[in-house]
Amino acid sequence: MKHHYLAKLLFLLLFAGFGFPSGAFAQTGSVSGRVTDDANEGVPGATVLIEGTTIGGSSNVDGTYSIQNVPAGPQTLVISYVGYTTVRRPVSVVAGQNTEVSASLVENTTQLSEAVVVGYGTQRRQDVTGSITTVDERQFVKGQVTNPEQLIQGKVAGVQITTGGGAPGAGSQILIRGGSSLAASNAPLIVIDGVPVDNSGLAGSSNPLSLINPNDIESVTVLKDASATAIYGSRASNGVIIVTTKRGLAGEKMRLNVSTQNSLATIAKYADVLSADEFRTLVNERGTSGQKASLGNASTDWQKEIYRTAFTTDNNVSLMGSAGKTPFRVSVGHLRQEGLLKNNDLTRFSGSVGVTPMLLDDNLRIDINLKGSVIDNNFSDQGAVGNAVRFDPTQPIRSSDPRYAPYGGYVEFLETGGSGNLNNLSPRNPVSLIEQRRDRSTVRRSIGNIQLDYKLPFLSGLSANLNLGYDVQRGNGTTFVPATAASAFGQRGVNNEYRQDLNNTLLEAFAKYTKTVGVGRMELLGGYSWQKFQNRGYIFPNRRADGSVFQESSLTYTNQDQALNQYVLLGFFGRANYNIADKYLLTATFRADGSSRFPNNKWGYFPSGAVAWRIKGEDFLKNSTAISDLKLRLGYGQTGQQDVGSFYPGVPTLTLSTLTSQYQIGSGANGFVRTLRSDQYNPNIKWETTTTYNLGLDYGFASGRVYGSVDFYQRDTKDLLNFLPIGPLEGLSNGGTFNVGSLTNKGVEFVTNLDAVRGDKFNLTVNFNATYNRNRITKLTRSDAANDVGQQTGGISGGVGNNIQVNTVGFPTQSFYVAQQVYGQDGNPVEGIYVDRNGDNTISSLDYYRYKSARPDYILGGGANLTYGKASLAFTLRSNIGNYVYNNVRSESFYDQSTTGFAVNRNREVLRSNFGTAQYFSDYFVENASFLRMENITVGYNFGSLVKENTNLNLTFAVQNAFIITKYKGIDPEIIGGIDQTIYPRPRTFTVGLNVGF
Repeated sequence: MKHHYLAKLLFLLLFAGFGFPSGAFAQTGSVSGRVTDDANEGVPGATVLIEGTTIGGSSNVDGTYSIQNVPAGPQTLVISYVGYTTVRRPVSVVAGQNTEVSASLVENTTQLSEAVVVGYGTQRRQDVTGSITTVDERQFVKGQVTNPEQLIQGKVAGVQITTGGGAPGAGSQILIRGGSSLAASNAPLIVIDGVPVDNSGLAGSSNPLSLINPNDIESVTVLKDASATAIYGSRASNGVIIVTTKRGLAGEKMRLNVSTQNSLATIAKYADVLSADEFRTLVNERGTSGQKASLGNASTDWQKEIYRTAFTTDNNVSLMGSAGKTPFRVSVGHLRQEGLLKNNDLTRFSGSVGVTPMLLDDNLRIDINLKGSVIDNNFSDQGAVGNAVRFDPTQPIRSSDPRYAPYGGYVEFLETGGSGNLNNLSPRNPVSLIEQRRDRSTVRRSIGNIQLDYKLPFLSGLSANLNLGYDVQRGNGTTFVPATAASAFGQRGVNNEYRQDLNNTLLEAFAKYTKTVGVGRMELLGGYSWQKFQNRGYIFPNRRADGSVFQESSLTYTNQDQALNQYVLLGFFGRANYNIADKYLLTATFRADGSSRFPNNKWGYFPSGAVAWRIKGEDFLKNSTAISDLKLRLGYGQTGQQDVGSFYPGVPTLTLSTLTSQYQIGSGANGFVRTLRSDQYNPNIKWETTTTYNLGLDYGFASGRVYGSVDFYQRDTKDLLNFLPIGPLEGLSNGGTFNVGSLTNKGVEFVTNLDAVRGDKFNLTVNFNATYNRNRITKLTRSDAANDVGQQTGGISGGVGNNIQVNTVGFPTQSFYVAQQVYGQDGNPVEGIYVDRNGDNTISSLDYYRYKSARPDYILGGGANLTYGKASLAFTLRSNIGNYVYNNVRSESFYDQSTTGFAVNRNREVLRSNFGTAQYFSDYFVENASFLRMENITVGYNFGSLVKENTNLNLTFAVQNAFIITKYKGIDPEIIGGIDQTIYPRPRTFTVGLNVGF
């Protein structure tokens, strides 16, 4: 790629702050010259450095440069520019004189010499045959980012990242190319510095990834098609995300970097519920006498009582450089993040160490990475979010009325008749839910590995690699609710303890051989992988607030029991690459994986193959400036899935009965015993397999001003790990996991980047990515009938056991299954009237139809980066189009006269539809949730050496979740699973950041 000026000049803005020493050397001279391309045109913004120092500069708009205060004597000039091969030129500097050195850079076409992270190593970008996207630190989403996955939201085509709400450290759903499973996991495999990590969930943590400090991450690489992912075999059906952390470079001088970010988060939007006066009017017009009598005289906005303006501080210090020939980086971080919900906060302490020595004449590379973090969580009862929407706004928060004394003085609804007992059907006081609960946890995580890469001396081109790694997580916490709390009054409070230990150990070894064979360059790789996962849960007795156990018995455990689950994955893998004249590229991979989860079908086999034609390398395009890159890619492969949730779905196991399900064999406390019960299992269970086809085109035009890619893909998954009901006497339960069903995802991904303006002072780049994905279920049961409804899913609030979604052959997963609403002449829905779709003159569930899906048809992302002198501006936009959400808050907005002694507040929808009974299955409540979100806006100014020489000072201001454009009527249209039951609001965050380098 030619002249990717913005990326380089952004670096130069930082570099300018290092300062140039003016009196450090007694004898200095200067070096000047001109940097040109292969057409003899000047290259502006090229970096020119004296090797081993911070002395240097950048070329002007005509390619000329001048460096002052260069120490006299022999030096090496390093000239580099993105998209070109780096040039090193020896120069002898004479004191008091100028030495001229010019250089011509050779284009390496779209950063082709740049190293791209792939499975078990790196490749030149020009050699890549699969669908791979890398997002580096310069492109990350800025502002207050707690979880690593948020760094790339909206940055990668085909990747949909949805956070589960606005709580600090909230978990995210990551879908790559639509996901490939129904009952099994749809999460991608995540590899951090060579260690495939376990993110199955940890007690006391809402998101295990929140234990990774985003400030330590250098780049995130997403592998999407089978050519790129099949090397990981059994766990790659949902894509692979490779995280590379920052590290020092050989010969680099010591560099201390200190950064601080301080943020204020506010509510972006409140739920649209009735005010106290509106609620009084509604109850007085439509309520029963008992409901009218329950009204109070207060005017309480319950949402404002439970939320706050939240403060966050995020501080990081890092030291990187090279101690002799040993590059290193160490860092520490401290994050203190308040949630919008009162009493909710997260505190994280993190540290990392990376050391990369080169030994034995640089033949042995040792890569040591250690990362650790501790998080203290203070959880609020998120039930307060829904109760703040439903609780009567005419009631005060507290009262001195003695009726409420047993509940800590918090106003609650009591049974009529003066018993003083709680009305168990009424909502709970939202403030009480927060203030009468202490829910704390401490979670720890350490990820580390040592990787040895040795160039074997007896055969040129042969190297061996050994990787020993671990991922250890510890979670424990307590939940205390006093006996006075209405939320746990019937059980005399709660004083529970929990703990979980996760251990993940890794051993991998592979050999790589590179050799020129015939007209091409060949690379062979073969290896072995062993990974063991252990999950140890500690079972503590359920205790009341006073410490007593719920059920007293001599057989009740008084301390703790342990439950250990574990499984092992074995893998043998290989890859062959063949590059013919940098024009014709061949890649083949194969992996055999064995899992202890599948006793009778232990091994799965996952091949892939890809070819690519670098058309740009042909003689008829080699010297073209109009077309700077053109490569056609074609790939095929298979990947697997074994993460079904249960550790032993294919092995007979026994479960100990609960304390409330004991068997009586005598009298008294000692007369009850807990029994062992057989679990359902399927001895024939095996791997889920996904076959992927990919056709891609990488392009670059106008001397690299426009570049990007287009990919067409199809992903067919068979032998779905699916939960199916079974008949009587067919098994040990009413259902189990079987390999039944198939689904497909077809789509197109488009990425383009535009260097709109390039200059010495003003630069502007624009990026855009778009994904179209079509998801369809092609088989669901052993014998799908044409009129089968399918598997109903998607539980909703209201009624008992109601589901609003269905998985049906021929339709997208998570399709809504609803009745077609009839509307009056005024355009409003007619209560209880639906279209008789089957024509039997009766309205029933037989008239339900599949209407839309929670999955978007299109996922869009984009943004721009602008620099003017030392000032910068960047923003990121995200959009989903064609996704629908069932608004469960609106569907509950009917006036309910059946409640006794209280009335429930409603969404303002109750004034529009005027429903008097529940209409949960009306398609009226399935809303178009397409949106355009301004994810982040950041402005910055680089002051350079403001404090002293060799320092850099950068100030930024960022707004996250700046605005959202949508027709959706709820708080937020971005809902995991597509059912809105009132989520923890995502905040609008304002952040001031300061970064100082020494």
